[in-house]
Amino acid sequence: MIVIPAYNEAKNLPLVFEGMRENQIDSIADILIIDDASTDSTSEIAKQNGAVCISHICNLGYGNALQTGYKYANENGYRFLIQIDADTQHDPCNIPIIYNALKTPSDNGVLPDIVLGSRNMKGSGEYHSGFMKKIAFAWLGTLFSLFGGGKLADPTTGLQGLSKAAFSHYARFDNFDAKYPDANMILEMKLLGFNILQVPAIMHTRKSGTSMHAGIWKPAKYMIRSTIALIVAKMRGWANKK
Repeated sequence: MIVIPAYNEAKNLPLVFEGMRENQIDSIADILIIDDASTDSTSEIAKQNGAVCISHICNLGYGNALQTGYKYANENGYRFLIQIDADTQHDPCNIPIIYNALKTPSDNGVLPDIVLGSRNMKGSGEYHSGFMKKIAFAWLGTLFSLFGGGKLADPTTGLQGLSKAAFSHYARFDNFDAKYPDANMILEMKLLGFNILQVPAIMHTRKSGTSMHAGIWKPAKYMIRSTIALIVAKMRGWANKK
């Protein structure tokens, strides 16, 4: 299942579906749009393009939209889930790569539970990050490493593939950060013993609309909250070990 959280993405969704068709994604997956109470024609465009669409009555935020997708996939028997953004940032050409990675065991025969698509690895496409985003990458990556998660190339990536074990864990109450589910969730899953793999990915800048991290104060607020969330994830890791 491909899960795409969307809030007022009527201008971008047609391009996302066009990319899906070009990469023949419908031959390997079903597509689910989580319309987070959009005020434009997001849900209509989703349905016109043959996707399942769940519409929230009120705006619940990015993390809650993702968790709606996890719950749907868990309840409907899917084995794998790949989440991408609706703003055209995540090229659909990454989907088959992540899907194959989820099905390919490592040298010791272990399948990954989470596959992260990274814009910052060798083999990734060219991507121009803004100044604040570069600071976020560096700061959150450093904290992630200090807290025992190892090297994380792209701490804010929303392009992820999840095994049944991973998304069914997220689907349960209080197991997923509803606000900024980034490096903190990856760290928590790592400390819980889930297997995490990073692969290079092709990403683009948003074609239309405004990012949820736009402006000056939003990125600063995001950095502060993400730092606290990483600390909490580490503390929960200690608690689970005990």
